[in-house]
Amino acid sequence: MRIGELAARTGVGERSLRYYEQQGLLAADRTPGGHRDFPERAVDRVIRIQELYAAGLHSSRIARILPCMRDEDGGPSLRATPELVAELTTERDRIDRMINDLLRSREVLDEVIDTASGRTPAGPA
Repeated sequence: MRIGELAARTGVGERSLRYYEQQGLLAADRTPGGHRDFPERAVDRVIRIQELYAAGLHSSRIARILPCMRDEDGGPSLRATPELVAELTTERDRIDRMINDLLRSREVLDEVIDTASGRTPAGPA
């Protein structure tokens, strides 16, 4: 499929797709006319890349992780190393800390909203 179709199917801009290719995250063949020709599996790959970016990982780490994941279901492949597992555990712990920080921030905002609206804040459940 051409880059425009991949962009439309994944909701990711063509510029980002070119960047993914440049970073080695995504591969395309070339048509005789020089146009990119992505395989069907590129849709799953782009979705997986987006999920990893959303988790706060940068492209060099994503490039190391992708070969250890199956695109279809995101599960591990046999290429995952103990070192990569340790890195991913560290990343998961970082995400857990971010989630906890966001939950605390939401609780503070809820209290401010309740106070500003004249409601009595709900106590701990």
